[in-house]
Amino acid sequence: MKQLIRKFIQTFYKTLIKPIIFSMDPEKVHDGGIVLGEFFGNHLLTKKLTSSLFKYKNKSLEQNLLGIHFANPVGLAAGYDKYARMTQIMGDLDFAFEEVGSISDKPSEGNPKPRLWRLKKSRGLIVGYGLNNQGAKAIAEKFKNLKFDIPVGISIVKTNSPQVIALENSITDIVGGFKTLLNYGDYYTFNISCPNTVGEGLFYNPENLEVALKEITKLNITKPIFIKMPPDISFQVIDEIIGLSRKYKIKGFILSNIVKHREMMENFDEKELRETDLGKGSISGKPVEELSNNLIKYVYQKTGKEFVIIGCGGIFSAEDAYKKIRLGASLVQLITGMIFEGPQLIGQINYGLAKLLEKDGFKNISEAVGADNK
Repeated sequence: MKQLIRKFIQTFYKTLIKPIIFSMDPEKVHDGGIVLGEFFGNHLLTKKLTSSLFKYKNKSLEQNLLGIHFANPVGLAAGYDKYARMTQIMGDLDFAFEEVGSISDKPSEGNPKPRLWRLKKSRGLIVGYGLNNQGAKAIAEKFKNLKFDIPVGISIVKTNSPQVIALENSITDIVGGFKTLLNYGDYYTFNISCPNTVGEGLFYNPENLEVALKEITKLNITKPIFIKMPPDISFQVIDEIIGLSRKYKIKGFILSNIVKHREMMENFDEKELRETDLGKGSISGKPVEELSNNLIKYVYQKTGKEFVIIGCGGIFSAEDAYKKIRLGASLVQLITGMIFEGPQLIGQINYGLAKLLEKDGFKNISEAVGADNK
């Protein structure tokens, strides 16, 4: 019955709601969605209504990873809830976890508007926000007053500022963000790969990354730390990042971030990109999918289940998520798929994953991890 309801919501969204909101400014639509989600999350009645419409439970989707219980493998990626305003509703939409941010030590207004564009034919977004966020102190204050239905991760990143470019200043900034948020959230992500920012790519350099990890280690953080990688760096650099992760007890990787280098991507409409692209911003959604999958495949071949891999990029269906899982991801994240397909997508993915597991003879999602990548 719930699957029929989700199908109805999908049809309603794609035929009536989506044409309207896709004719509007993308950032204004995003901001309106945040306001609506925050309202729904702050009232018991709307939370229960949302849960009754969208949530799907199945024991085969549950996992305990790094001391954290995940009711299913699908999470909200960082980049959507930058101000931690949606944390109270995401579990009711059937997300098993949410990643807030990215958050920097100091507040940042981000890049000038416009800074978000749709690739309607290619099913992607061009994102050029530039890390607009309230800063670590504001998020810490907000977390003090919140209780969470699902695990919440915090993505931490270098402040986007001309004053934070030199390595020494950048390390101090990163450590400051971790220190301020030390007692909050269930896990942390060190986002080394946010493009379109001042001094981007600083931590692609393994020597710089080691200096940062050495200082972060001094904080004696007990919660799991992930590294969010870009998909457009060499395998040699990836190997060095894996080696540093072993040395400094990093627990996992998010594979991957949005992509800046157009020439590396497939599955997008060249004409649409030329008409939409203003030479700035990075791309999410379907054009990123193959790069993300290739990175998951490579890292899992190198490490097996030594690290927890969170697959991110181009998930629009249960089949998309399952492919990442069978390549080596224990968890997945999405944003763009939900924008294009509708808010019911998360429940549809989880329902579909349970059916795919049953079809393949797996009793639990963990058995499918890496099945196509031995």
